[in-house]
Amino acid sequence: MNKPIWEPGTERIERSNISRFMRFVRESTGNEDIRRYSPLYDFSVRHPEKFWPLVWEFCGIRAHGEYEPVLVDREKMPGAHWFPNVTLNFAQNLLRFRDERTAIVFRNEWGHQREFTYAELHAEVGKLAHVLKQAGVGVGDRVAGFLPNIPETVIAMLAATSLGATWSSCSPDFGIRGVVDRFGQIAPKVLFTADIYGYGGKRFDCLEKICGVLGELPSVEKLVVIPYSGEPLKLDGLRNAVAWPDFVGTREHAPEFVALPFDHPLYIMYSSGTTGVPKCIVHGAGGTLIQHLKELVLHTDLKREDRFFYYTTCGWMMWNWFVSGLAVGATLVLYDGSPSHPDGNALWDLADEVGISVFGTSAKWISAIEKAGVKPRETHKLLQLKTILSTGSPLAPESYDYVYRDIKERVLLASISGGTDIISCFALGCPVLPVYRGELQCRGLGMKVEILDDAGKPVRGEKGELACTAPFPSMPVLFWNDPDGEKYRNAYFSRVPNIWCHGDHALLTERDGVIIYGRSDATLNPGGVRIGTAEIYRQVEQVPEVLESVAVGQHWGDDERVILFVRLREGVVLDDALRERIAKQIRANTTPRHVPAKILQVADIPRTISGKITEIAVRDTIHGLPVKNTDALANPRALECFRDLVELRN
Repeated sequence: MNKPIWEPGTERIERSNISRFMRFVRESTGNEDIRRYSPLYDFSVRHPEKFWPLVWEFCGIRAHGEYEPVLVDREKMPGAHWFPNVTLNFAQNLLRFRDERTAIVFRNEWGHQREFTYAELHAEVGKLAHVLKQAGVGVGDRVAGFLPNIPETVIAMLAATSLGATWSSCSPDFGIRGVVDRFGQIAPKVLFTADIYGYGGKRFDCLEKICGVLGELPSVEKLVVIPYSGEPLKLDGLRNAVAWPDFVGTREHAPEFVALPFDHPLYIMYSSGTTGVPKCIVHGAGGTLIQHLKELVLHTDLKREDRFFYYTTCGWMMWNWFVSGLAVGATLVLYDGSPSHPDGNALWDLADEVGISVFGTSAKWISAIEKAGVKPRETHKLLQLKTILSTGSPLAPESYDYVYRDIKERVLLASISGGTDIISCFALGCPVLPVYRGELQCRGLGMKVEILDDAGKPVRGEKGELACTAPFPSMPVLFWNDPDGEKYRNAYFSRVPNIWCHGDHALLTERDGVIIYGRSDATLNPGGVRIGTAEIYRQVEQVPEVLESVAVGQHWGDDERVILFVRLREGVVLDDALRERIAKQIRANTTPRHVPAKILQVADIPRTISGKITEIAVRDTIHGLPVKNTDALANPRALECFRDLVELRN
C-alpha cells in the first residue's frame, strides 16, 4: 500500500473542529464508536435524520421552528424535503458577528487595499438593504451582479438575501450574449455592475457591455454602478442607472432579515453552457447554509482566527462557497485580478502580506506555476498557511509532489470535487486523515457517494460513474422555468432512476479515498475501453515543451480514436521526435489504449469563463457540429484552431 504524502500531527487532530464534533456526536447519541472518520461517515449516511440536526446545532445555525421532521419523502430523489418546519435567513447567519474583528480584506492587482470589520460589514449591508427595499425589492425578486470579486459584491448579495430576494452573479469577462443568456432567463429587478474590471495589467470597460445587456433585460428597474475605477462615472444612455454612493447614501439602517422556508430560493447558478443555453440551477437557503458550514467547519477546519482565501470569480460556485466563511467568523481575503500578474508569485505575495492560513485555488493554476518554475518555499515564509484547497479539475499526482516539495511541507493539501449543480462537494479534505498522492481524502459527511459500473452497481477499486444514492440538503430545489421538473430529472436522474449521477468518472479506493478522472461525458472510449482524459493529461503535462493539452474522441469508422491537441511553449514546433516522446510518456505510464491516434499542435485551447478546458466544444468542432453557446467560452476564437483540419481526414 502506498505511504501517505502527509499526515496530521497529534496537536492538529486534537484541535480540529471535526474531533470536537465527534465528541459532540458521542455525547449526543451515546455512540462510543465514533472516534474516527470512517464510523462518523457511516453514521452520517445511515442516520441523516440524526446527523444533520447535530451539524445544525454544532455550527450554531440561527433559525425558527422545529427540526422535526428532518427529512420528508427520503426515498424520493428528487422529491425529498429537508426541515419543512424551519424558517431562517441566510444573510443573518453570515452576519451573526457584529464585532471589530476583520471580516474582509481586499486587494487587487493595482495595489488597492480595503478592509471591513464585521461591525462595518453589518452596517453597510443594512444601508443597502434599506434602499433596495425602498426600490421595491422583496421576497422572491431576483437581484443580479455583473461584478468583479470586490467587497461590494459581498455586500450586495447579503443585502438582497436579507430581504428574501434571490441572488445571481456572473463575472464581468462574460460577453453580452453570455450575460443575457443567463440573466435574461431570470428577469432581475435590480442589476449591479462596476464601471470597469482589471486583469493582467489592463483595464476593461463594463458599461459598454451593460448598455447592450440592458437592451435585452426589460425587467431591470434599477442599475447600480460601482465606481471601481475611482474616476467620475458616465451614466448617460444607461437606463435607470445610479452610482452606488448615491444609491446607498449615508444613513444607518439595521438589516431586517426576513425569515423564510428552508427551501426558499437563495442563489441561481448556471451550467457551463457549452451544450446550449445555460440551465438555471436554483439552490435553497437552508440547504446551501448547512452544507457549506459542514464543509467549512468540519472538512476545511475553518475557525474564527483563520484568514481564508479562494482565487475565484463571481461566476464560479467557489465564490458562493467561499463567502459562507463569514458564518464561521473568519476573515475573507478577496483578490481581484490575474493570479499571474506581474508574475506567478502574486498570490504567494498576498499570502505572506495578509497571513492567509487557508488558501484555495485551481488545479490548473498549481500546474501552471510549477511549469513557470515558481518555488514559494524558497522565496516566501507562508508562516500561517495550514491548508491548500484545489478544485476545478482533477489534481495530478505530480502536483501533489510539487506542493510538498516546492510550496510547503507541513500543509494539508485538500483536492475537492463537487460542482455548481450541488453548490458544494461530493469528495473533499479532512484534517484528521492522511493525504495520499493523487487522491481526494474522503467522501463528504452525509453524502452517500458511490461509484457505479455500467450496470449501475456500486464498485470499489474500479473506475465508474460518481453517483449519490441518497438525498442531501444542497440538491437544487428546482431549475428555473422547468415547471414539471423534466430538465432537472434529465440532468441527473436519467441514467439510473432515483440516483444522482454526476457525470464524473471516478474510483473509490480501498481506504475510502476518491480519485477523479474527469467528466464521464467526455470520457474516451476507443475499442470499447473507457479512458478518462485526465489520465492522458497527467502524462502529457510531464513533457516540458507542453503548456496544456486537450484530448477528445473522434468518430472513426465503427469505432472512436483518440486525438490529442497540444499547446506548446513559444518557439517550439511539434515534430516527429516530440510526438514520439509524448506518446512514449503516455504509453509508459498508462496503457497502449491511452496513446492518441494523432497528436496535433494548436495555438490555443478553448476554456470556459471559469477556466475549465471544454472538451465537448472541441469534440463538436472537429465533427463539424455547432457549438451552441460560444459566449460560455473565455476564448471562443480558439475553436477555429480545430475546424476543418486536414490531418483528421485520414
